[in-house]
Amino acid sequence: MNRRAISDPKLKIALISPKGPLYRHRGGIWRKSLRYQPLTLTTLAALIPPELPVELELFDEGITDVPPDLDADLVGLTVITGTAMRAYQLADHFRQRGITVVLGGPHVTLIPDDATPHADAIVVGYAEDSWPQLLRDFAMGHLQSRYDQAPGLDLADRPFARRDLLPSRRYLTNNVFEATRGCVHNCDFCVVPSAWGRKPYQKPVEQVVADIRQHGARKLIFVDLNLIADRGYAKCLFTALIPLQVQWYGLATVLLADDAELLELAARSGCKGLLMGLESISPENLRASHKGFNSPEKFVRVVERLHEQGIALQGCFVFGLDQDGPDVFLKTAEFAVEARIDLPRFAIVTPFPNTPLYKRLLAEGRILTKNWELYDGQHAVFRPARMSVEELQRGTESAWKHAYSFRSIARRLRQSPASWAVKVGTNLGYRFYAYNLSRFYNCDWIIGRAPQNPRGRREEPQSESADRGAQAVEQSERLLAPAATSNH
Repeated sequence: MNRRAISDPKLKIALISPKGPLYRHRGGIWRKSLRYQPLTLTTLAALIPPELPVELELFDEGITDVPPDLDADLVGLTVITGTAMRAYQLADHFRQRGITVVLGGPHVTLIPDDATPHADAIVVGYAEDSWPQLLRDFAMGHLQSRYDQAPGLDLADRPFARRDLLPSRRYLTNNVFEATRGCVHNCDFCVVPSAWGRKPYQKPVEQVVADIRQHGARKLIFVDLNLIADRGYAKCLFTALIPLQVQWYGLATVLLADDAELLELAARSGCKGLLMGLESISPENLRASHKGFNSPEKFVRVVERLHEQGIALQGCFVFGLDQDGPDVFLKTAEFAVEARIDLPRFAIVTPFPNTPLYKRLLAEGRILTKNWELYDGQHAVFRPARMSVEELQRGTESAWKHAYSFRSIARRLRQSPASWAVKVGTNLGYRFYAYNLSRFYNCDWIIGRAPQNPRGRREEPQSESADRGAQAVEQSERLLAPAATSNH
């Protein structure tokens, strides 16, 4: 049921991207946002039906605070697993004030039942069709409790994201674009197959190019999870980018390095940097995670082939897989330096709800907490197979510090094809991150010493019986990446 008076002349809508403690405005690890502008809020803004009279506000908690006395008829929050607790806190607050609350995003798609108690309506799946329908229903006074992704979703002929609605000066860039969604692979720790399946979605190449042209972007980021998943599409896109004379950065798999033609075309189209999930230097870990197309013995050649084309690599590794022992951290960090990976990144593998990894660890009694705020890639939320939780937590931090020591930075910079300003600036930024991580997380909540969670609230360690009881609770689910990344 709608909470607003239907006779109001305009709908007051607020769209919010909540953040976990590590990346929240006035409390995160960075003193200012060093992120690119997210696309979710600006895309949702563009999808508001033009016939509806709307007053719209956007709030990204990475750059601003959400006013507790916000004046709105409807608040929409996009939720990833690591921000779910914050999203629920905000949702409960606004509902108590009589404001209608809608929750959507990856976490809601994976675990609808977790979000439902905190919302008047939830949106499951991609929202290109369901979000406009929800708003029309709300305006007419018959809001439904759940809206699912349209079965015939098509990304063609959609309005361009309203990037102008978030302040560009508060981000590194707002030249952020999307050509495709989804991924054809089935890695067991990845949220994408569990949330949206393995079907790829593609925007017509000419519409991607038109978006870049109308925005006037010269240096841009593609947030697609795997831009080369469809080789034919990637060739068409890269070919269409060549006349634009842009520089771009994006995500791909290591398979690109085995395709000389496509790699050369990517470079000609303006590609200057790629993020790749290398994940592990253990072949056994990669096979067990269904990412056997990654071959650690070929990682050095991947770096070399990218560098030959003038493309820098941000290589991502995860720790805590079942073959990892206490020696994995230094081995991996040393490998990253020896391989001359331009920007190594390290995370604790996170069993996001409803992924195959989560289900397996839950069945084995190894999930330690369902406090979603800890599901951020920097906290150990499960019991590792070959080390303690504390060893996993501290070892990850030590890998960061080794890879971003001044000596390691110097060794990697010599081979990087990036400009000196970019490679020095980014490496020093990650060095700051590496040497400040311990101020923003701890694992004491699980090892029994002065337990605190990242928000500063006390958290009781779960006993074995509580752990087993939690396994019986109905299961949950989770987000993506780069991550996103993201960010999501």
